[in-house]
Amino acid sequence: MAEMMIGPRLYSCCNCRNHVALHDDVISKAFQGRNGRAFLFSHAMNITEGPKEDRQLMTGLHTVADIHCSDCRVVLGWKYERAYEETQKYKEGKFILEKSKIVKENW
Repeated sequence: MAEMMIGPRLYSCCNCRNHVALHDDVISKAFQGRNGRAFLFSHAMNITEGPKEDRQLMTGLHTVADIHCSDCRVVLGWKYERAYEETQKYKEGKFILEKSKIVKENW
């Protein structure tokens, strides 16, 4: 008999299993991180933000802040603080989590 899954589908830090995002908050899985594929999320949890900096990304200049797991401090991705190009404004306030830095929970 199969076990029933209880609770939401989550993504956790690959290092310490701290819950960092909900599957329901995925906006896109078609992003590129520093180390391969990345997901764009509307929200993230149990993270801390590093200092803001301007970074030239594939889609233009953005102000971003690296995001770290609040438990083990590993860098998980970044938060878009500002997009300078009008077509990229939808990213502001959103989070990139690198696929290689997160694992699925409750799937």
